[in-house]
This record gives sequence, structure tokens and C-alpha cells, in this order.
Amino acid sequence: MSDLKALKMSILGYGGMAQYHFERLSKLGIIEITGVFDTDEKRQEAARNKKLEAYPSVEALFSDVKTDAVLIATPNDWHREYAVAAAKAGKHIICEKPAAMSASEFDDMTEAAQRYGVILAVHQNRRWDKDYLAMREIAESGVLGKIYRIDSFVCGANGIPGGWRKTAKAGGGMMLDWGVHLIDQIFNFKRENPTSLYCRYSKALGFDVDDGFAAKFEYADGLTVNVRVDTNTFAKLPRWIIYGRDGTAVIEDWDLNGKIILPVYGSEVEIVGIEAGNGFTKTMAYRPHSSVTERAIPTPSPDCDAFYKNFVEAAHGKEKPCISTESVRKVLRVMELCKLSDKENTVIKSELANL
Repeated sequence: MSDLKALKMSILGYGGMAQYHFERLSKLGIIEITGVFDTDEKRQEAARNKKLEAYPSVEALFSDVKTDAVLIATPNDWHREYAVAAAKAGKHIICEKPAAMSASEFDDMTEAAQRYGVILAVHQNRRWDKDYLAMREIAESGVLGKIYRIDSFVCGANGIPGGWRKTAKAGGGMMLDWGVHLIDQIFNFKRENPTSLYCRYSKALGFDVDDGFAAKFEYADGLTVNVRVDTNTFAKLPRWIIYGRDGTAVIEDWDLNGKIILPVYGSEVEIVGIEAGNGFTKTMAYRPHSSVTERAIPTPSPDCDAFYKNFVEAAHGKEKPCISTESVRKVLRVMELCKLSDKENTVIKSELANL
């Protein structure tokens, strides 16, 4: 990173994610958090305890000439309004995901950023997750042969966290909370548009938002990607399963537990049948140990501060933002189509051509 002047940044919404950013940036030293505005007085007081200025209003924050940039970490329904106001005030913007409630709202945000000459960066931080990068490395390496299916699962049993995340008006639900990450990962990996998608939401917990979903994306080259989120699954499921013509890889979790299983070619494999339930099968019998080999999951070492470093460089005109607004808008539009697929219980095809 070049020797650039640190940006002075204020935070809108001093909840859990904002405090996470504060701790990360305090150690990094290239962005100085100087102030906070939150409608909750307890959070304002928490900011004062960190020696930060607690602005009496959002207008006071935007009018502070000492502030170079803002971090928007409010509930999702405030992102558009605050981003447009920040752009008018000449502040560079980091916006938590999802960037907006809809693609059209995000269009307003990008238009304002362009008009007033500021950087709008959306915190799609899970492009740097080690498990995602390991999946991508395996799939692109050819070790499994032609990849025909990828399963991406994020499942837990703690329900929907936080009050506003349970409310549709505030932008709650798991599609907007986790789907935005997982779909962004798939579209960052597989750059061409899918030929079809089908999605079903879960509302097992009784809220007016989805507590999970299952989305299926099919591609022209034969790849199928299944993305699943669930907040009421009490058994631990793999984070990724990658199916190839010549092997299978399982990444169990974010810590990269798992393995790559490959067949051993060059000799005849005697398939021994097994008792399977109330019957017998050779088709579904396990291969003998002598006919397979295992490899370890690769261990990428991403720069987890790359997003922040790029934001500072972009704000100084030295680099382009690493998270393009075009890619953010595409994911927002895909999530809208997932919602439409669920509502009409239909496969979406023609709308995917012009994402």
C-alpha cells in the first residue's frame, strides 16, 4: 500500500457490525474513525467511551468538514437515504451489505456517487473468506475434472438474530442477510449469467421474513449450483461440496476441515455389493479404500484487510474500487428474481439474460 494520508471516517449506526469495523480499522491505521451517529443513546454513550465524537444529528455528521468518509451500518432500509445524503455532502462511502433494498434503490446511490464524485464501496467482505477461496481453487485447478455441481450451505440453529432482521420493512430476512454474500460469491466465481434459477423461501419460524432459502442456479455448461441458508438446522452440514467427474471435495467449515477424494485409475476395481436397507446394491456401494486417494483442502492466505486498503487507494484516486457497483447491482437483481421465483413458484429464465 502506498504512503497515503489516512482517511477520517464517521459511522452511521453504531451496532455490532460498526463496532467490528472500528476494532479492525483501529489496528490497521489507514482509516481513522472519528465520530458516530446512532439513534440509540446507549450506543452514542458507547462511542463517547471510545473517545469518539457522538454527533447530535446525522446532519451534524454530514456537515463536519473534518470527515472524509462515512461507514453506513444502519438497518438496510436506511442505506439509500444516507448514502445519497453522504454523496451530496462530498463524503466517500462504505456501505454495509446488502447495499440497498432493491436494484432501483442502488441505482439512486450509484447515480449520486457519480454526480458528486465520491467512492461508493459495498462491504462484500466474504469474497476474502478462506473457505470460498479454497472452493474456487479446487474447482478451477482441474483436480476434480469437469465440475458439474457445487453445493454452498450456511446453516445454524440460532434463529434470526436481532429485532430489525425479523421485519420485512427494515430489510430483514436471510436472503438479504446471508443470501447477498453467498450469491455474490457464486457470481464472482462463475462470471457468466445462469440460464435458470429456482428459489424457495422458508418461513418455519413464523416471522414475516424468510428464515432461510434454497436457490438453484443452472448454467449453459452443465454446472448446477445449489445455495442454501437455514437458521433452524440442528445438525452441522458441510459448508461446500464440489462434485467433479473425477472426484469430490468436501469443505466442512470456515476452518477448512475437509478433504478431496479422488479415484485411483489404472486397475480394475472390484465392486462389492452391500446390504442397503431392505435390499442389496452394487450401484451405491462404497468404493474400496484401495481405489481412492485423499488430499488435503488447500489453505489460501487472503489479505483480509484488502477491502479497506483498496477503499483508501480509491478515495485518493490511485485505484478502482475492488467491489464494482455493477457486480453489486447484479446480485441485488438476482435476489429480486429469487423472491419472484418463490412468490410464483416458478423457474426464472428469460430475465437472467440482461442482469
